[in-house]
Amino acid sequence: MHSVDSQPLPEYCDVLVLGSGAAGLAAAVTAAEQGLDVLVAEKEPWLGGTSAWSGGWLWIPRNPLAIAEGVVEDAEQPETYLRHELHSERLDARMEAFLEQGPRMVEFFQRRTAVQFFSGSRMPDFHESPGFVRGGRSLCAQPFDGRQLGPWIERLRPPLDLISLAGMGIAGGVDLAHFFNARRSPRSALYVAGRLLRHFRDLLWHSRGMHLVNGNALVARLLKSALDRRVRLFTEAPARDLLRDGEAVVGARIERGGALLEVRARRGVVLACGGFPHDQRRIAQLFVHAPSGSEHLSAAPKGNTGDGLRLGESVGGQVAGDLANPAAWAPVSRVPRGDGGFSGFPHLLERAKPGFIAVRRDGRRFVNEADSYHDFMSALFAATPADEVAQAWLICDQRAQRHYGLGWSRPFPFPTRPWVRKGYLHKAASLGELARQCGIDARQLEATVAAFNLGAERGVDPQFGRGASAYNKAQGEALHGPNPSLGALLRAPFYALKLVPGSLGTFAGLRTDAEARVLGEGGAPIPGLYAVGNDMAHVMNGHYPSGGITLGPGMTFGYIAGRALAARPEREIPERAAAQPAGI
Repeated sequence: MHSVDSQPLPEYCDVLVLGSGAAGLAAAVTAAEQGLDVLVAEKEPWLGGTSAWSGGWLWIPRNPLAIAEGVVEDAEQPETYLRHELHSERLDARMEAFLEQGPRMVEFFQRRTAVQFFSGSRMPDFHESPGFVRGGRSLCAQPFDGRQLGPWIERLRPPLDLISLAGMGIAGGVDLAHFFNARRSPRSALYVAGRLLRHFRDLLWHSRGMHLVNGNALVARLLKSALDRRVRLFTEAPARDLLRDGEAVVGARIERGGALLEVRARRGVVLACGGFPHDQRRIAQLFVHAPSGSEHLSAAPKGNTGDGLRLGESVGGQVAGDLANPAAWAPVSRVPRGDGGFSGFPHLLERAKPGFIAVRRDGRRFVNEADSYHDFMSALFAATPADEVAQAWLICDQRAQRHYGLGWSRPFPFPTRPWVRKGYLHKAASLGELARQCGIDARQLEATVAAFNLGAERGVDPQFGRGASAYNKAQGEALHGPNPSLGALLRAPFYALKLVPGSLGTFAGLRTDAEARVLGEGGAPIPGLYAVGNDMAHVMNGHYPSGGITLGPGMTFGYIAGRALAARPEREIPERAAAQPAGI
């Protein structure tokens, strides 16, 4: 990679942002728009964090794009939904700030920056609780031409290889539907051929895809907005300590090229390091199913090791350990890598499609497979006896695997044999033989599939109601009837892979107030220190009511922090401030 960020670290700035995901970049762009001198220091060689691998969806009730489409709801409706989902009689000040400032954040980025959204007007909330809506609260970044970033495109984290096609991101909705239907529709086949040709042309000319979608597009748009405002960006620049003047945080000691350099921030420091999905010590403390810290497989980047939380704790910040869930759970499969290790493939899509079921080793279903990834894992945890390891098997027939794929084993025309040979995928001519390969109760599996098939052919799931909710229908196959989410498993061979506990990110972050200021032991804000994204204790208190509840609050509180920093008086910083060891 060319060294587009090879300039030396400056000694001073107004705002220092540690981390470069969507929340951190939102804070940087907002502060820079107010005329502040902003510096972003990223630990890894790539910019974008987990956000660059995400679906790129934000949950923002009453956002201006929905209103422009005629989806208008009063303030009470999302509040009702959240009170029910969070099991709370009233919303706290942070939630009130999120609901009030979220639409303003969207308006700001739409009008003033390169960040442009399209409305998810058909994306329903996860649960049909009081206050639920069938669409209008979700947003996603519009596709972006990576060439607009110039040489900085080389620093943008590529899409996650496990869920991309030769590094090509595929957006949800129409884009994904064309890929699924390419074998059945000439129009879809032409669309897919065009996308592939463009992508391989980009690989030839630029060594990566330039048609950016999903979270990759969101980060690219934020990065373009930051560069337009002369935000200074540095990669391979981890923060090792925070600098203090009395009780106030006034900067950080950053490692760069093997040297530790002090950067002082006149307004404050923003922690946006992505939470702790790969911090085994904290995982062991907070995840019941992972007592050693190694029994969990996160789909987040390996560099997200809890740096921001440790930095915050080093100056008196408190990590919330009392949330309903410490992480955003997701079922993952262990994909073998060439180095002998494993990567986690997050199973977000195929579970809801016709022709799939999930069972435990007793051969019984335990969940509505089309429910959200978080709900799926919560059901698995609840169904697993205390003396067993939480795991399940995702099973499908030939027709489903060839049409949708199963985890890392891609649909037609990609072969399944390599993944069977590696032990990732199990394949058998009968359900009984498949069960014996996987260690599943064969007789019970056959009975489970027979009962499931009987209901699926009639479009009903008497056991779990799969396909009845708006969310289930949206996740299913629109062209399939009588139920978009239900299809019998009939055609041999049958396939299975093991699902284990994983996550898309963590919820248990630093306690903050409604301005994203980190709170000390006594509950008072630590002057000059802010936390956003997964470094901030999640505003939903560990609940998962809808898709986009990570990036939506993340960007909203990034926007809130950027504005709060602009309103904060500039601090006179001594030439040598005290460093607080963070143990990083």
